[in-house]
Amino acid sequence: MPFGCVTLGDKKNYNQPSEVTDRYDLGQVIKTEEFCEIFRAKDKTTGKLHTCKKFQKRDGRKVRKAAKNEIGILKMVKHPNILQLVDVFVTRKEYFIFLELATGREVFDWILDQGYYSERDTSNVVRQVLEAVAYLHSLKIVHRNLKLENLVYYNRLKNSKIVISDFHLAKLENGLIKEPCGTPEYLAPEVVGRQRYGRPVDCWAIGVIMYILLSGNPPFYEEVEEDDYENHDKNLFRKILAGDYEFDSPYWDDISQAAKDLVTRLMEVEQDQRITAEEAISHEWISGNAASDKNIKDGVCAQIEKNFARAKWKKAVRVTTLMKRLRAPEQSGTAAAQSAPGTDTATPGAAGGATAASAAASALGGSATPATAGDATKSENVAPADRSATPATDGSTTPATDGSVTPATDGSITPATDGSVTPATDRSVTPATDGRATPGMEESTVPTTQSSATPAAKAVATPEPALTQPDSTAPGGATGQAPPSSKGEEAAGCAQESRRVETS
Repeated sequence: MPFGCVTLGDKKNYNQPSEVTDRYDLGQVIKTEEFCEIFRAKDKTTGKLHTCKKFQKRDGRKVRKAAKNEIGILKMVKHPNILQLVDVFVTRKEYFIFLELATGREVFDWILDQGYYSERDTSNVVRQVLEAVAYLHSLKIVHRNLKLENLVYYNRLKNSKIVISDFHLAKLENGLIKEPCGTPEYLAPEVVGRQRYGRPVDCWAIGVIMYILLSGNPPFYEEVEEDDYENHDKNLFRKILAGDYEFDSPYWDDISQAAKDLVTRLMEVEQDQRITAEEAISHEWISGNAASDKNIKDGVCAQIEKNFARAKWKKAVRVTTLMKRLRAPEQSGTAAAQSAPGTDTATPGAAGGATAASAAASALGGSATPATAGDATKSENVAPADRSATPATDGSTTPATDGSVTPATDGSITPATDGSVTPATDRSVTPATDGRATPGMEESTVPTTQSSATPAAKAVATPEPALTQPDSTAPGGATGQAPPSSKGEEAAGCAQESRRVETS
């Protein structure tokens, strides 16, 4: 450096847009997601096809953070069962992420097309997922959104490998995590109960995946009336917290005891006692000969078509209120502590200011006896009259600022920078990606609106979840407060003037 020259800071070396177009042909947009657009891209030199995700910086800080998070995680990983990062370009206005293109089918479609399907086929799928997750966990990366929609075959060859996609929610485990996110039916009890969590949540999700692949049914599910999501959601989260699932007949009659044992160990409610991915790989059903060769295709396919074609359990709008409750008690507890500084605060616990039991009760909409102003179970962001919120139902993602939830596009729930969560509106079997398709993500996602908080008036012995049907007329659960009117101001002025006259 010449004498006398002073650097005032490192200048960012941006790519020129021409660098992207000189190397790749970008086709038409094949999917639009909350934070990005998805293109099919062709390398001009090799002719190889890739997937391109384009993030616009002008769309906000959360979009920029989402892109940076996904790039950072993908740069760390290299495994045959994980879609690999191919290229990254950062211009002044955009982020371009180029990924391997998986041309195979989803696992569901593959099963339906088979003439013969057995436990051994399921064991092969689960083994590959476990190996990829064990690798991620060795790097202290938590995927946080493992589900069947994110498992695809790499190509259409007979012996194609399985690859995991969608890393927008992945996070480095630097200490336990507290922000709830993921896809509701795959959420671990510690996430639903607002406890701090880590890598074991991925193992729980693998257990749910294995359960579905062996029976065609989700483990936590009930038949409900059309659009009666309120009762479904109450039972869903309550059952997850209790680990209340069964190997019911006739769907599990032909399934081996070894398979049931591994599901049970993966879906252990206590995260400290849950089997790890590395341990699961050594299980006899994965590495031994315990998986049965019996054809179970007819039973599994019949249930898959019944449960997933209708897609009742995958509706995401109904989850908006539920996931809002996961954050509400913590936020309300903080507000209560600030408004009543003279009171004692609750003893910190696994749930971040409440015991696991009280956290679970709050998550389900019930209240517990308020011990202190800081207790997370004392106050929820729900009015005690109906203890509900009314999220929008149109799938819109109008950003707000208070840490509530906004419907997104793939069924996952993404934490925002303020601790909020964002569910999606279409949790169809076809993967939306990612990708928060879906929110673009990291710890930050779309901020949204949130209903006002009202402390619970009194305690109840048994937590009773109460959720409302989403109301498209009340976005974000906002209550209808009328703005101050000019008449009100005039009245106030008149009252003030009269007081002055009386004083004089």
